[in-house]
Amino acid sequence: MPLHPFIAAELAAAPDTAVPYHQLPIEQAREQMKRAYARQIPVPMAEVRDLALHGPAGPIAARLYRPHPGGDRLPLTVFFHGSGFCALDLDTHDEICRRLAQGANCLVVSVNYRLAPEHPFPAGPDDCLAATLGLLALADDLGADMRRLALAGDSAGGCLAVVTAARLRDRAAAQAQGLLLWYPVTDEPDSERCSYRRYAQGYGLSAQAMAWFWSLYLGNAAQRAHPDAAPLRMVSLAGMPATWLMTAEYDVLRDEGQALAERLAQAGVSVESRCAMGLNHGFLKHAGRLPEAAQAMAHACAWLRRQHQEPQCGQRWDKRKKTG
Repeated sequence: MPLHPFIAAELAAAPDTAVPYHQLPIEQAREQMKRAYARQIPVPMAEVRDLALHGPAGPIAARLYRPHPGGDRLPLTVFFHGSGFCALDLDTHDEICRRLAQGANCLVVSVNYRLAPEHPFPAGPDDCLAATLGLLALADDLGADMRRLALAGDSAGGCLAVVTAARLRDRAAAQAQGLLLWYPVTDEPDSERCSYRRYAQGYGLSAQAMAWFWSLYLGNAAQRAHPDAAPLRMVSLAGMPATWLMTAEYDVLRDEGQALAERLAQAGVSVESRCAMGLNHGFLKHAGRLPEAAQAMAHACAWLRRQHQEPQCGQRWDKRKKTG
């Protein structure tokens, strides 16, 4: 399918003098990346509140979104923002989290995990796990039903969501009921993949930028195949939560995202996988302006609402693990 006219116009509007991320000092690259997330009229929430969760290296900033007032316990979705593992924050993904909370009728907590290169792997995954376990302890205070726990993320945040779900599985802790993944990072950059060759440059996220992000995140080359960095390298994906995964057609990460969906299905995990045709990496930030992006969010929210209709499924998996 041809590149969507909205996306094509956005790419064409980028100044010719713009310096690629990988050629900038990290702080300048971060500012440039943030500018791509233009503020929109926010989706109203009954409550938006900043939290401080206990982390392995100090407090972890997080933000709670409650879609409507009321005393009923709501499902909880823990959201990890995209970042290239080195940029963006709670503010850049504020609108995405609001739309997720409203559309799925759930609490959303967005986690501001530590970023590379100041805090390379495994700081990010460690923060994401600690934040999720901390929210479990706060469930009563937040009015969260932890039997209906989902993990979600876009791009690098999708990678962190998968890794956190696997760590919860292996710890026999509270099990996630669902995974929502938008164009996730699942492996180290691979120029042999068709999507890396075809969309290496000119479509937003470049192959060079992805290699740069990876080098900042994993300073030690020996860690590049570590399963907590590259979920596609996990020995087993059995027992992972039901998964909704969307890739983008014009994205270097498309093929590795599809490969993860295939591996999950082969492991017996319920998977709904889609490809957003005509769109590129990061399209979710356009949900307030691009109907196709809004539709992608709506599909994810509808899937998550269906998962929440069976609040005991996570407990059933937990019993199987404990009894071997």
